[in-house]
Amino acid sequence: MNALLLLIGWCILFLLSWPVAVLALVAWPFVWLLSIPLRLIGIGVGAILALIKSILFLPARILGYRPHR
Repeated sequence: MNALLLLIGWCILFLLSWPVAVLALVAWPFVWLLSIPLRLIGIGVGAILALIKSILFLPARILGYRPHR
């Protein structure tokens, strides 16, 4: 469904301004390549925060605390 909306949006952009639509097609792989390091940084930050959370909650887990569901 997301790909269909993207295609429809690109077709509308193509009807309104075809040079911008072609530029978007050409620039998209470069934007994707530039976003890879940012995704890796995000994964690393998420992992570090999960580690800190598990370290902080370790005493409570040792004492047997279970959150209510």
